[in-house]
Amino acid sequence: MRTAAAERIDAIWRIESARLIAGLMRIVRDVCLAEDLAHDALVAALERWPESGIPDNPGAWLMTTAKRRAIDLLRRNKLRDQKYEEFGRGAELYTVQDVENALDGGIGDDLLRLIFTTCHPSLSQEARVALTLRLLGGLTTEEIAQAYLVAESTIAQRIVRAKRTLSAGKVSFEAPEGAELAERLSSVLEVIYLMFNEGYAASSGSSWIRPLLCQEALRLGRILAEIVPGEPEVHGLVALMEIQSSRFKARVSGGGELILLMDQNRALWDQLLIRRGLAALGRARGQGRPLGPYALQAAIAACHAEARTAQETDWARIAALYEALSRVMPSPIVELNRAVAIAMAFGPAFGLQLIDALAAEPALQDYHLLPSVRGNLLVKLGRTKEARCEFERAASLARNVPERDLLLRRAADLGTDGT
Repeated sequence: MRTAAAERIDAIWRIESARLIAGLMRIVRDVCLAEDLAHDALVAALERWPESGIPDNPGAWLMTTAKRRAIDLLRRNKLRDQKYEEFGRGAELYTVQDVENALDGGIGDDLLRLIFTTCHPSLSQEARVALTLRLLGGLTTEEIAQAYLVAESTIAQRIVRAKRTLSAGKVSFEAPEGAELAERLSSVLEVIYLMFNEGYAASSGSSWIRPLLCQEALRLGRILAEIVPGEPEVHGLVALMEIQSSRFKARVSGGGELILLMDQNRALWDQLLIRRGLAALGRARGQGRPLGPYALQAAIAACHAEARTAQETDWARIAALYEALSRVMPSPIVELNRAVAIAMAFGPAFGLQLIDALAAEPALQDYHLLPSVRGNLLVKLGRTKEARCEFERAASLARNVPERDLLLRRAADLGTDGT
């Protein structure tokens, strides 16, 4: 059984680990070594703090300890070259107060560099997500494996290979600039977006929501918004995640059953998160640039959040926003969502025409939401027999258990009769 001290240290580690590793990366320029040094400091804390008590500034204590161990390591390895000279030259300056000042001052730059390092384009998308969750999210390998429903060994291998790739490629621990910044920022936002989406609507498994993934993605988004405040898409993504997170309590019943957006009890929506999301959307709009895909999706989410009831939802505006989104981020899934909005705004027959036009899209052939949406529109048109077949097909394609159960219930509710 874990002690209260161990639980407090674990909580501190989750808060401080990213900043600690980022600060060490600036010095040692090696992600593997930086993480090892950080964990050495954690082990020291686990050994000492239960007896001596947790210091007033645990982050500074961990940083000072890790830097001292780094100096010892360099000495043991006889690295008296330029690295040791540069590192050792300032060794006497690392007092607790100096470390506190560093954490409060330039740490944002170090975090930004670490985010861009873990999301480096030389890594696969899966490796970027795993490494970002490990180093910036502070999640264990086991927690990441559970979140993505894969073997722990698979996640461990992804992380090890990712760190080796970064070390072998001598990836610079610097935030890119100019055109490269825009390109790399897009990758960073994509990783955070994927993390959040997998937590918000799990693609497979027995749980519909994985709050831990969403919380970590939102935390990373908030950090990014603080250190690159002039990028509207960063604020747009934060706005989207804040607003979507506000619905968590209303999305699943006490028995674990999925509750669709239009059926949710809006009194359960978190108004603080909604206000935070709307404020972030305002910051995105305030940059004076056209809204990008994340800000447009946030604007769509805001339409739902601002409607007091499902019936008051401004579906015509949502359809227009999806039209704008399709121009900046064209995809069959965006078109599917636009068809839903048009059906809600102008009638199911109009939406069904658009849905049927998407049936030949290769990307949607095994996408369970296409027959699910089509079934819903057929129900509204009174074509229940066809609708039941669509719900059954959607259930056969769904990999998430609660979602599949909901689709099967909808099919069953239509009975065996119908036109």
